[in-house]
Amino acid sequence: MPSVMIAFVALAIALRLGSLAISMRNEKRLKQQGAVEYCARTSAILALTHITFYLAAITEGFWRAAPLSGVSVLGMALYGLAMCALVWVIVVLGRFWTVKVIVARDHALVTNRFFNLIRHPNYFLNILPELIGFALALQACVTLLVVLPVCLFVLFLRIRQEQKVMRDRFPEY
Repeated sequence: MPSVMIAFVALAIALRLGSLAISMRNEKRLKQQGAVEYCARTSAILALTHITFYLAAITEGFWRAAPLSGVSVLGMALYGLAMCALVWVIVVLGRFWTVKVIVARDHALVTNRFFNLIRHPNYFLNILPELIGFALALQACVTLLVVLPVCLFVLFLRIRQEQKVMRDRFPEY
């Protein structure tokens, strides 16, 4: 596997660990202030599928000794756009952003135009293109065909649960 792809994997893992650190910091602070977590089991399953996807794609990419190709570059570009979307969502949601469904006592509904247009930008502009881009970068076709559908099932379950929590908490949602 070319060194640029190894560097890509290392960077991807570092970015995900960095976002997890932000989430954990925000979660701790929110819970100390009385926030309530919902859908904990689904959050745990979603995290497990995300990790499984990464490990499967990395294993497949290394096993295939995937060369750097146009598909790899396209995947890396898609992944980069997904990470930009993640940063944007973290900035917009600020201290309320976590990888879990947590509602603070003073939680404010984000009603900017973009969040109204795309209800769940973290899922549709970050997670989906992130996973697809990561697999394409490593040319992990089996991972895309086998593991991605499982991730999508869990993700859509999470979206439905989160929408219910948001509708219950925010009637204007």
